[in-house]
Amino acid sequence: MDQILIIDDDVALCELVTEYLEPLGFEIQAVNRGDQGAEAALSGNFSIVVLDVMLPGLNGFEVLRRIRAESKVPVLMLTARGDDVDRIVGLEIGADDYLPKPFNPRELVARIRAILRRSQMDDAREHNQPGTLAAGDVELDLGTRVVRRGGQVVELTAVEFDLLEKLLRAAGRIITREELSKEVLGRSTSPFDRSIDMHISNLRKKLGHQLGDVERIKTVRGVGYIYAAN
Repeated sequence: MDQILIIDDDVALCELVTEYLEPLGFEIQAVNRGDQGAEAALSGNFSIVVLDVMLPGLNGFEVLRRIRAESKVPVLMLTARGDDVDRIVGLEIGADDYLPKPFNPRELVARIRAILRRSQMDDAREHNQPGTLAAGDVELDLGTRVVRRGGQVVELTAVEFDLLEKLLRAAGRIITREELSKEVLGRSTSPFDRSIDMHISNLRKKLGHQLGDVERIKTVRGVGYIYAAN
């Protein structure tokens, strides 16, 4: 049974979500303060963390920073509808995905299941796909999920690693945003969903340009992305 940690100071919301998720086979623990939530998230007892931005004790961003300093547990952030800044910051810090409030419980379940499927697939690949994948000065160790650029380790989130793997395997070929979203986030994109774009932006910042100042990940407007083949 997957255990879910909900960190949100809205007690009524936590109760409603718990009532909705438990009959679906999930085990839920709710924490209403950020500092307590960070401690619980680092216990190693949970398959996924659902984290609100506005919290007493520590805000959601600070909680996420503490989690990412020690753990790769998947995190789904809850953000205010229309607040792109919160979404961008959350993804930059290391959230796996976000869901705007107020949300449909069915959408929450779909996001949770998609993240858990990807996490389980990552674990399987880690054990069953030894070896490396390389393009130019970037090398991915598929067993340890470590990325190096020019021999130096680059710290990536789980989503960023999966995106980079997809792009490297298709180096020189366009991959659509829809394809990346389905294969990495486990869901289709919506017209105003910028999750993939934000993750790609983070990848660009962390990897920098190729030798000769060539852009590493190119945008194909209205279609998707392409990793520049050497």
